[in-house]
Amino acid sequence: MKGISLFSSAGIAEQYLSEIGVNIIAANELLPERARLYQAQYPESKMICGNILDNDIFESIVEAAPKKIDFLLASPPCQGMSIAGKNRTAKQMLADKRNFLIFKIIDFIKIKNPDYVLIENVPTFLKLELPYEKEAMKIINILALVFGKEYNIEPAIFDSAEYGVAQRRARAIIKLYKKNKKWGMPQKAKTITVKDAIGNLPSLEAGEKSNVKWHFARKHSKKHIECMRYTPTGKSALENSIYFPTKENGKRVNAYNTTYRRINWDEPAPTITIRNDAISSQLNVHPGRPNTDGTYSDARVLTPLELMLLSSLPANWNIPDDTPELLIRKCIGECIPPLLIKQIVSKAGN
Repeated sequence: MKGISLFSSAGIAEQYLSEIGVNIIAANELLPERARLYQAQYPESKMICGNILDNDIFESIVEAAPKKIDFLLASPPCQGMSIAGKNRTAKQMLADKRNFLIFKIIDFIKIKNPDYVLIENVPTFLKLELPYEKEAMKIINILALVFGKEYNIEPAIFDSAEYGVAQRRARAIIKLYKKNKKWGMPQKAKTITVKDAIGNLPSLEAGEKSNVKWHFARKHSKKHIECMRYTPTGKSALENSIYFPTKENGKRVNAYNTTYRRINWDEPAPTITIRNDAISSQLNVHPGRPNTDGTYSDARVLTPLELMLLSSLPANWNIPDDTPELLIRKCIGECIPPLLIKQIVSKAGN
């Protein structure tokens, strides 16, 4: 199938599409550093870098696409709806232009008429109401109104941990496919744990490096390291009676117990966020192993390689050696695991 990718970021979602016969001809990404990372991985795809809301950029994407395309993958930015630690009101979400990018997807479908369309986002996406024809309508209802005569339209929430990914990550998936086509559901897979995915990697302390590509540990403050050394697997340093996080004035930090927390070995990892570089952020710390002195090893956040593997990226992910660490971390924190996309798209036509 010949395909187009909109809002492509670094192309993580597309990692395995070529394995199932999907050839992405052209892609669009707003941010230049991500567009360059995408192009380095997919040199045969035409990358159009720029704002899709710009008419010239949109026309360039349309012109780069073949006259007939089979598949459209669209992952509009979700930050307008999903910001960890913040509850956004409906008014705030409507004020965010990123939440209106669905209309450019609709425009593209109207022009190119693909057989299969996969739109993905955070689960909140399915609840968002946008103004359309003088009414406030949910996105799925807008799509049904515009395309209901031509396409089957199927929304669903998928948890990547149920489809062979060593990470719990819920994503909203909307499938549109022509009335004369088929698109089945993927089968659920065996649970993959953190231990399954990264348990064989060398132990590292903060600031240490290994001989394994992308497996190096970030530096952390002495206070954070000390807190985490005394924090058991699956626990938060906030629960410690002696070695707990403190403010500059020495008082105990008051925060959610999902922060300063080690993840568990025997479960899929929790959802990886864009702040996966910080011990004080959400569920980012390596599980660790008990030391003979009662402390725990690996008092650090996950390495880039560990993040890759927990997101179902391959250990030999084909990105340039000089790719900035924080760019990798942010792209992974915003991605949909590529194995989940592969499992869903592989059922197109079946």
